[in-house]
Amino acid sequence: MTVTDFPSSDTKLDLPPLKLGNITVDTPVVLAPMAGITNTAFRRLCREHGGGVFVSEMVTSRALVERTPESMRLISHDDDEKIRSVQLYGVDPETVGRAVRMLVEEDHADHIDLNFGCPVAKVTRRGGGAALPWKLDLFTAIVNTAVKEAGKGGLPLTIKMRKGIDDDHLTYLEAGRIARDAGVAAVALHGRTASQFYSGHADWDAIARLREALPDIPVLGNGDIWSAEDAIAMVRQTGVDGVVVGRGCQGRPWLFGDLMAAFEGSDKRHKPGLAEVAAAVYRHAELLVDTFDDENKALRDIRKHMAWYFKGYVVGGELRAQLAAVPTLEVLRGLLDQLDMDSPYPGADAEGPRGRAGTPKRTALPDGWLNERTLSGSQQVDLAGAELDVSGG
Repeated sequence: MTVTDFPSSDTKLDLPPLKLGNITVDTPVVLAPMAGITNTAFRRLCREHGGGVFVSEMVTSRALVERTPESMRLISHDDDEKIRSVQLYGVDPETVGRAVRMLVEEDHADHIDLNFGCPVAKVTRRGGGAALPWKLDLFTAIVNTAVKEAGKGGLPLTIKMRKGIDDDHLTYLEAGRIARDAGVAAVALHGRTASQFYSGHADWDAIARLREALPDIPVLGNGDIWSAEDAIAMVRQTGVDGVVVGRGCQGRPWLFGDLMAAFEGSDKRHKPGLAEVAAAVYRHAELLVDTFDDENKALRDIRKHMAWYFKGYVVGGELRAQLAAVPTLEVLRGLLDQLDMDSPYPGADAEGPRGRAGTPKRTALPDGWLNERTLSGSQQVDLAGAELDVSGG
């Protein structure tokens, strides 16, 4: 792995280990759960580069309680994952409680996170995801129930949320205080509203306000961390206890090495040439075959990663198109062998934002959702349809 020195004045930071209940995380970094991304294969790649907490793909509480094959796959972990972290999504306190109880009693996890940040319309239009904290009674009931069940096994439970529905309907300060009072181990805030989706810039000032409002528990910041330097800037600006990284590591599992170096006070950064990127892509594909036990499914899955891995690198258009439709490991090997393995790291072109940002839009909500802060009977019925296998935050 190619390593480059950066000026130490801007790239060193001394931050203590992150405490999540009885778990000590030496590198205060969390891999955000991302549907179709943070499976066991990708988590292994990230772990091999640096430390932190590596959260599995989000699983719905209802599907987990029903033990669907896909939900059981989503909560699986490699034997050497030291902190088995699972993120749950749910809209019914009883179902969420049953799911947490299952994870605890059957020893499926060491850490549980609750998702209150999903901005996807099919969820928010039924009151789930980032829309849910608007209903203070429902939010309080879910968090209290989950913390109680997790506590029976001594597992730390955390929450991840957004600022609110839109700038006129912010929820993060109230939700943070409710979660703190319920006994959560930490709160993570994505500095965007649901209506922003992933567009524009994350509001780090809001993260700083939450940090100030909750001085007695760890607060983690999420949004626009594309490099170790971004993480350092966020910590310095907001005072958070750690950072949550999502789209910034897509196609860049070595970002966790950069983050670990920064938090250890080192100014070393990984700058891989094209040969190293090609090797990572092939290893990722092999790990996906192990994950799915199905080469066809694994190669379909690796296709979406190609644009992220090769962002900024010199790769011809025809070859890019072939990589985005690769059918087998054998074909992948042949395509990768056509790359210029002497091509160096391209610099800024390989860095910065990646993944789909979407565009700002009005958040889809149930009729009358914003009229009051408590849940009506009809809205309770509608929430039953919000537990869908989607992700976001």
